[in-house]
Amino acid sequence: GLLRELCPGRDPPLLGLDVGCNSGELSIAMYRHLLALPDLPSLSPPGNSGLDLHLLCCDIDPELIRRARSNCPFPNSMTFLPLDIMDRESRDSLLDSHLERFGRSRFDLALCMSVTMWIHLRHGDRGLREFLEFLASRCSFLLLEPQPWKCYRAAARRLRRLGRSDWEHFRGLGIRGDVPAGICGILTRHCGMELVCSFGNTEWERSVLLFRSTRESGDGRGKSRDLG
Repeated sequence: GLLRELCPGRDPPLLGLDVGCNSGELSIAMYRHLLALPDLPSLSPPGNSGLDLHLLCCDIDPELIRRARSNCPFPNSMTFLPLDIMDRESRDSLLDSHLERFGRSRFDLALCMSVTMWIHLRHGDRGLREFLEFLASRCSFLLLEPQPWKCYRAAARRLRRLGRSDWEHFRGLGIRGDVPAGICGILTRHCGMELVCSFGNTEWERSVLLFRSTRESGDGRGKSRDLG
């Protein structure tokens, strides 16, 4: 499986961070996929894969977090917490506390699925860059699904249909057109990451990109072996 290939020989548990987990369905599916667990909860004790993964999942909406907690079949291995990821003080306090519990300085893997557009629209180019720099500084591997520009246009149209003005930063965005390429450029040129591979497009025609940190971590969990 992917997790075993990314983190060979790592001391357990492996630590994951899921940013923008919504109500948790995709987080749970990703947890099963990363540990190669079957879909039936009755057949899915965490030890089945021989790996130990603890996944910290956060979302800005407390109600979505409440729903995620109530539906999670792995309460001992998945933690759901409300968090505004752009609130630097709250973010750093929560993540530092979580990592310190395990004696780590960063996560083995961070997941960011269909989140970058909302950060970009609400916080502009500068906010997107700061968000990507934060992600890169907090993980050894980053699995990212950025929304393409057509999703931005669709989001703006939905607002106009509701009789509301455009997103505050929409018309002034400098990162536009091929947004995934722009995000890839930021991560590889400015954030100490390299693109390992693209897993092609999802059913929503979005690319899923895997990045690896080129920086050493303070706990000896820095560069991992080449995936070929």
